[in-house]
Amino acid sequence: MFRGRYQHAIDPKGRLSVPAKFRDVLAQYDGQLVVVPDGACLEVHPLQEWQRMEAKLRDQSQFSAEVREISRLYFSRAKDVTLDAAGRILLPPDVRREAGLEKDVTLVGGGLPKFEIWDRARFEEYERAGQPKLPSLFDKLANLGV
Repeated sequence: MFRGRYQHAIDPKGRLSVPAKFRDVLAQYDGQLVVVPDGACLEVHPLQEWQRMEAKLRDQSQFSAEVREISRLYFSRAKDVTLDAAGRILLPPDVRREAGLEKDVTLVGGGLPKFEIWDRARFEEYERAGQPKLPSLFDKLANLGV
């Protein structure tokens, strides 16, 4: 899984170098990725992991209003990208714009089968605002037996 935080920059062509530690995780996949804006950031999923989520969505009733809504509002914004030989991904302009990404970014791996790309200043503000919540989140984890 993806773990840690890394500060990088998006080049003028929209390419982002993926940290070596994340590339090590991606080695078990074929370099095919899916990027999708998620509010304040951009999520990056290995294609196989994204396909698992799509399969779970397909297992739900297509007549469910919630299934149709998540399909339209989340899954439809996904774009396929490829990790190039230099370890970079080309982020399409529309997803960069939607996630508020221009140049300086923070890549965040939280132990899940995806990582996030945040505008650096936005992530710093998110982290500052979230610090007071941390003790209650630890309590929730303790209640789950973690």
